[in-house]
Amino acid sequence: MSGEVLAFPQAPDGVEVRHLRAFVAVAEELNFGRAAARLYLSQPALSRQIRTLKRLVGCELLRRSTHRVELTVAGSALLDRARRLLKDLDEAISATQSVGGELAHRMATLWAPVLELAAADRDIEEMRTAYETFLAQAEVPEGVTIVPANSGGVPALSIKPKAEHPEDGTILFLHGGGYAVGSAYGYRPLVGALVAAAGVQALVPDYRLAPEHPFPAALEDALAAYCRLADQRGAHNVVLAGDSVGGALVCSLLLTLRERGAPLPAGAALLCPGCDLDAASPDEALRRTAAAYLNGHPADDPIVAPLNADLTGFPPLLIQSATGDFVLGDARRLAERARAHGVDAHLEVFAADTHVFHVFWPFLPEAADALEQAGAFIRAQLGRGREGRAPSSRTTA
Repeated sequence: MSGEVLAFPQAPDGVEVRHLRAFVAVAEELNFGRAAARLYLSQPALSRQIRTLKRLVGCELLRRSTHRVELTVAGSALLDRARRLLKDLDEAISATQSVGGELAHRMATLWAPVLELAAADRDIEEMRTAYETFLAQAEVPEGVTIVPANSGGVPALSIKPKAEHPEDGTILFLHGGGYAVGSAYGYRPLVGALVAAAGVQALVPDYRLAPEHPFPAALEDALAAYCRLADQRGAHNVVLAGDSVGGALVCSLLLTLRERGAPLPAGAALLCPGCDLDAASPDEALRRTAAAYLNGHPADDPIVAPLNADLTGFPPLLIQSATGDFVLGDARRLAERARAHGVDAHLEVFAADTHVFHVFWPFLPEAADALEQAGAFIRAQLGRGREGRAPSSRTTA
């Protein structure tokens, strides 16, 4: 003999947590005045929430007279269940905030040695060592291989997915570090994770660093590496990527290519781009490294300041940043400027409390998600480039 399973209706969509909290407070206090004070609400506001809940559930929950408030049978049935629901919700939020706090503390701890040296204006070699140590705290993903390379006379690393049939195309990744620190070797974990997400290989040039090699040395090296890559594989098979000032260097490269009439890449992914080298920057370390890189070159020159540049003709851009990133404003302004010049630009902002949160991909879910989305963007642009189709317009933020 088979039994029939009865389908119970779902709760009305309009029932909100605030309605349940209001009901539980009144049911426990049996007094609207005390319940309102407990919830920091006015009595009329509390009464409105109770009336709304009554209307949504379709039955009387509280019986109110001049001198007393009491629960109905329906109200008693709801009270225990509402308490459990609110308790579970509060515990879920508490656990989430605890994990979030632990992750924020972990990121801050990893950054601390680099930031302390930067604040103390220490020797550039100490800064470089600290930054390499910071980057090395993440392991290189197992799914990639790394070999030395040279592109246009610029030493580099080639990072390839181990997949049997990897996708066609190459990411030219220009690393961050304020034009003064960072290296292809140090960026193996981050670029390796991006390669694994995109399913295509990457080339990471070891461009020359300031103060020994100020502007335009980094741009010259990026240009040489790109031109060699484009000659070998075709510009349509290349996507640019860069983090922090590497994102600004990507824009400098695109402007230079456009001015020379050279073929542009299929797209560009900018991870927390820092585009403002102005001496008024709120970040002290960035001000110092920017000054070393510029070496007297005007900070507002569009070639080093994409926020001042005409970006017309740029390929599709993916710009990612974080809610707690000190250069989030740069990312927003760059996306707005690109769209104003007719560029297919898409801005993604993730809930993270640090600059270049992508480097924490081994333990930060938002970083892993961001790299997956960047990988999908790269595959899409390479696919469009091979098919010779114009990309669709995207302007969401």
